[in-house]
Amino acid sequence: MMSLLGRTDVDAGEVFVNFNQNITSLAVATSGGYSLYSLGSVDSTLDKIYHTKSDELFLIERLFESSLVAIVSQRAPRKLKVCHFKKQSEICNYSYANTILAVKLNRERLIVCLEESLYIHNIQDMKVVHTIRDTPCNPQGLCALSSSSEHCYLAYPGSVTAGEVQIFDAINLHAKTMIPAHDTPLAALAFSPSGTEIATASERGTVIRVFSSQDGSRLFELRRGLKRCVSIVSLSFSTCAEYLVSSSNTETVHIFRLDRSATETAEGHGSKQSSDDWMGYSFFRFLSKTVTSYLPTQVTDVFSQGRAFASVTLPEAGVRRMCAIATIQKQLRLLIASQDGYLYVYSIPTVEGAECQLIKRHDLRLEDHYAMDIKVDSPQTLGLNSGVSIGGAAGVPPSSASAAGAGTGGSGGDGKSAVSVTGGVDKPSSSYASAVKGDDPVGPSSA
Repeated sequence: MMSLLGRTDVDAGEVFVNFNQNITSLAVATSGGYSLYSLGSVDSTLDKIYHTKSDELFLIERLFESSLVAIVSQRAPRKLKVCHFKKQSEICNYSYANTILAVKLNRERLIVCLEESLYIHNIQDMKVVHTIRDTPCNPQGLCALSSSSEHCYLAYPGSVTAGEVQIFDAINLHAKTMIPAHDTPLAALAFSPSGTEIATASERGTVIRVFSSQDGSRLFELRRGLKRCVSIVSLSFSTCAEYLVSSSNTETVHIFRLDRSATETAEGHGSKQSSDDWMGYSFFRFLSKTVTSYLPTQVTDVFSQGRAFASVTLPEAGVRRMCAIATIQKQLRLLIASQDGYLYVYSIPTVEGAECQLIKRHDLRLEDHYAMDIKVDSPQTLGLNSGVSIGGAAGVPPSSASAAGAGTGGSGGDGKSAVSVTGGVDKPSSSYASAVKGDDPVGPSSA
């Protein structure tokens, strides 16, 4: 999913923001606690599902609309807690050898990203089923997990010097493909909702590319800008997969339309255009080929790259923002959550080049958002025992640890690294299974 790493924002009184996998809720964390909001009526109100006081959170990920959340606090950055927020219960916690930089969830897998390794958990029982070790140094915790169970792919950088993307099949536990996406190191990754496409951006930030995650073929090349290099912070496909949105350290958010019909036409796949349209298209293709044949490769690339369908200019640059496009109450909406504490809601135009219209700006720092705060009592375990140490992390009593053998080697590993479990991992309870499946209804309630 989408997350803001680095905690200087918390020190500055700013917030951590993160959308869930299908853009139906927003997680907001401040130095005093975290809240979960429903986005179903975001045009007018922002309904608070849950709020609790807690340590300063480093990461928070919610599993779709379920009651399951994975959190990492600044006080214990090596410990992952999996909680059932509706039951106010801690399901389990895992400790790792180094700082957790990212956590990704879908209904099959939970991924924990460290600087030089990735742990793949079976989310049904939280056992480690695979470990990818000795990955290229990844200090930003850059990785992506498809939200699809059918195409359950994990993507992560394959190089520290070039923009290589490693695609790993997280169900069958083997490498899928390697995509040489960019000349410079990667800055952002995002899967389409189906998991069959992946968008990439490099540290240069001028070009965004979309590839097939199954065979690595390039599908789209999109130009964000020509004038300056920027740092891409967020990439996200729309829930309908027809748009891609990007934000950076500038004040501009770009929306690209992924016109697959045009791609099929260009490849000669069953075009049904009128003769006039086809003549115009053929002339454009002829002109493009004629002109670009006399130009350097760098210039011809510019001719073939798609431009932004629409854009939004926000008040200031230098603010990290997470963006998403979702259909809300049958209307397509652009959602921009920023670390300075605001959620912007925009309509998306139907005509290329038109402006996105601001519908609503929500202040995420306000406590009064049409829901009850829930007081959390002392955590209770829920089917899975707490206290799992991965890779020899401190904080788990060694006298009660036992070998678990759940981890298996990935790239660069021998599959024999010690995984010690305190108290073992029990069979999940029906409450936990319901939470994973999303059968457990979630809504505002009092303790």
